Amino acid sequence: MHTGNIELVRKRSGRIAFRTPRTEDGTAVWRLIRSCDPLDENSLYCNLLQCDHFSDTCMVAERVADGAIVGWVSGYLLPDDPSLLFIWQVAVDESAQGEGIAKRMLKALLSRAACADVRGLKTTITSDNAASWALFNSFARSQGTELKSEPYFRKDAHFDGEHATEHMVTIALPEEARNAA
Repeated sequence: MHTGNIELVRKRSGRIAFRTPRTEDGTAVWRLIRSCDPLDENSLYCNLLQCDHFSDTCMVAERVADGAIVGWVSGYLLPDDPSLLFIWQVAVDESAQGEGIAKRMLKALLSRAACADVRGLKTTITSDNAASWALFNSFARSQGTELKSEPYFRKDAHFDGEHATEHMVTIALPEEARNAA
């Protein structure tokens, strides 16, 4: 058996288009989130509302070849401070992981007119969600800044011991990074 010149080949998902979600995407988004452990599942209705009412601050990554939704970012402008974009969830299908899609979705989202006045991002992450910590640390570095975090929704005080503590992550976007997003 010949063992020379063995290459590791990573499955690539092909060209990806980033776009505003439509209500028709709700079911695909719901299924994607369900497939991405450790994300908390929401109801299908919640994801439909996100695709409808919050479409300006949500993002879909769609594989051009077959129209499959392989990425999702849900977010909203904080009601008491619309200069902050709260990122609720980030999901990338296993077939498209390792291609930087999550970070590209965040950057594309920040380039939208709805986010023109955004000066920072917030999100919550549990201590054991290594993928989210890696994403948001990498995103902060790409913006020339660092993230800050502190316990926010606590396991016992807010979740009756049923869910790990969520840490509030804040990324202030420097002026030059906001203009380059």
